[in-house]
Amino acid sequence: MSKLIKPKNYKALLDLKQTEQGIKLIKEFFQQNLSTELRLRRVTAPLFVLQGLGINDDLNGVERAVTFPIKDLGDQKAEVVHSLAKWKRLTLAEYGIEPGYGIYTDMNAIRADEELDNIHSLYVDQWDWERVILPKERTLAFLKKVVKRIYSAMLRTEFNICEQYTQIQPQLNEEIFFIHAEELRQLWPDKTAKEREDLITREKGSVFIIGIGCPLGDGQPHDLRAPDYDDYSTIAENGLPGLNGDLLVWDSILGRSLELSSMGIRVDKEALLRQLHDSGLEARKELFFHKKLLNGELPLSIGGGIGQSRLCMFFLHKAHIGEVQASLWPDSMREECRRMGIRLI
Repeated sequence: MSKLIKPKNYKALLDLKQTEQGIKLIKEFFQQNLSTELRLRRVTAPLFVLQGLGINDDLNGVERAVTFPIKDLGDQKAEVVHSLAKWKRLTLAEYGIEPGYGIYTDMNAIRADEELDNIHSLYVDQWDWERVILPKERTLAFLKKVVKRIYSAMLRTEFNICEQYTQIQPQLNEEIFFIHAEELRQLWPDKTAKEREDLITREKGSVFIIGIGCPLGDGQPHDLRAPDYDDYSTIAENGLPGLNGDLLVWDSILGRSLELSSMGIRVDKEALLRQLHDSGLEARKELFFHKKLLNGELPLSIGGGIGQSRLCMFFLHKAHIGEVQASLWPDSMREECRRMGIRLI
């Protein structure tokens, strides 16, 4: 309960019926625009994968996957996905997607170790996307180009929502600000990573922080990343490591930064070997996914995830993610939210 943000004098701008209609509008409109911007086709994705193949996303490396035995597979265990970062790359190869094109899907996950608050839930829903790229596109400039295209889709979606519900005023800046995590650390060396995110996002409105996972000048990463999907160690044109990042916006309702998306250019063979070595996880080279990548059987790609509920929460000016998705919450949190006028689904 200590992590629950309690905005003063909060009043939802939409009732329950309008909220559900707004969610539908946002999801349908944004995914169509995302598909058009990046030339993505929709595919069907799994809810779970077999354990031990190296396909599931390891996130920060400490979250436990929800597992269960499968009777007809001799009680072999399956894992509910954390995200589809690696599965998507396998699918690009299986479908024979050409460079310049890609896929997107509705990803649903259960993260049982999540600490529940205004923006974190047990249930995760996001658009997972992945696009085939050429070797010459493994650059910071290309990453920024893709980020701007995604941000353009967000701007159009917000405009559409504000046209539909005139009581909602736009929050997004017209342009997104780029900064490397090391540059951010040098601006506020005495602050935590989360405090730096809040400071820069409050100032700039919409920010893309580059280099998530690489050690910074103080030896610590801005945030953790699994070593086998995003390339966070390649030295880019700015002389700093990292071809990935997080997209954050300033949430005026909660008075804090809100991460809407994480994305990056994926590891090639060299980056994978380097990052596995540096993280002490070289044993993963023997797993199914990693073998295929090291054998040159997977295309170069860029990809990421965009939170569906977070996007809806932000565009509809909600104070809690439970206002736009059905999940489980502690009774004490439900009661506290009820007293504040926050109606959890």
